[in-house]
Amino acid sequence: MGTMNISLPDSLKSFVDEQVSERGYGTSSEYVRELIRKDQDRQQLRNVLLAGASSAPGPVADGSYFDGLRDRVRRGGKPRSKA
Repeated sequence: MGTMNISLPDSLKSFVDEQVSERGYGTSSEYVRELIRKDQDRQQLRNVLLAGASSAPGPVADGSYFDGLRDRVRRGGKPRSKA
């Protein structure tokens, strides 16, 4: 595991110390790691949303669409047999 040292103004250091104490983190490092993980998740979600927004439209999700999904679930995900 790598090490990183950061300098914070007193007001931010106090805020971090409060968060560690009030939210049950063992150390300020745990708190900062959690913030970084949340930021990674936020960026990943943003990228997924942007990719979806720039993709071609999918099928219309109307009543018929959901009826078809329910039918597939009832059949265990098997495609409808062609008769």
